[in-house]
Amino acid sequence: MEPKVNYVLVGSFVALLGAAALAGILWLGKTDYRGVYDRYEAYMRESVAGLSVNSTVKYRGVDVGRVKDIALNPGNPEEVRLTLDIARGTPIKTDTIAVLETQGLTGLATINLTGGSREAPPLQALEGQEYPVIKTGPSLFFRLDEAISRLLSEKGLSKLLADLDTVAKGAAEILDEENRSALKRTIKDLSDVAQTVAAHKEQLNRGLTGAAQSADNLVKVTASLNEQVPVLLARINKSAAALRTLTEELAQTSKAVGSVVKETRPELEQFSRQTLPETGLLVTELRQLAGTLTRVARDLEREPNALVFGRTAPPRGPGE
Repeated sequence: MEPKVNYVLVGSFVALLGAAALAGILWLGKTDYRGVYDRYEAYMRESVAGLSVNSTVKYRGVDVGRVKDIALNPGNPEEVRLTLDIARGTPIKTDTIAVLETQGLTGLATINLTGGSREAPPLQALEGQEYPVIKTGPSLFFRLDEAISRLLSEKGLSKLLADLDTVAKGAAEILDEENRSALKRTIKDLSDVAQTVAAHKEQLNRGLTGAAQSADNLVKVTASLNEQVPVLLARINKSAAALRTLTEELAQTSKAVGSVVKETRPELEQFSRQTLPETGLLVTELRQLAGTLTRVARDLEREPNALVFGRTAPPRGPGE
């Protein structure tokens, strides 16, 4: 009797195995599965030797995708059209530039994306374009090749030879007999200076030692000043506070004196109007009295007996 076969189990196993195989193929092939990659195009005007399908696409050195296809541009055979699959979410902006880079001595090439400022808008496909087109820039080898080509061209080589001839003539003019003599004299003078310096080596050493000691003394003086200056500043602050207090007291005293003068102003005005004139008359009379007493004293000195007998009558003149 033949064993029964569970066809449902076999079918489920085959379906799971096929799904796993499909998933493995998609993962290994890096296909443009919907929702994972965005497709872009780039057009190179230089040789893409070393670049192949599935070559790495990097953004500032980070792997972000693969090269999907490489072909000549049907509209311009001088350009190579590159189809790129780049991980969705990569900041591809309008100022992003694709540059071909060769890795070391292996010759393998990759596409490196640079640029992409924060302010630039995201890159979108223009009218008539199937995919957004990333701008391209010349690679390092392409720039070197162009520079060498220009240098080795007939015009560039002629200019280079002319420049070298000009430089040789200029060097010959600079190194003429007079300049060579001057150079020899300069070298001799430098030698003399070196010998003089060597002869005075000890003096220079003493001078340097003295300078070092002076610097140490200056450091000590500076340290001392750093210690004394705060104390001096504190004293100055105290003096300033005392002066401020004295000024405030003088101001209060001036206000008090002003108040006293204001209060005694009527008495002062009365003294000025009445007492001062009377005092002036009294002084005048005292002066007159002093003059009289002075004359009396002189008379007494001449005739002391006049105080008892009175003044002597003056002698009579002739005919009296």
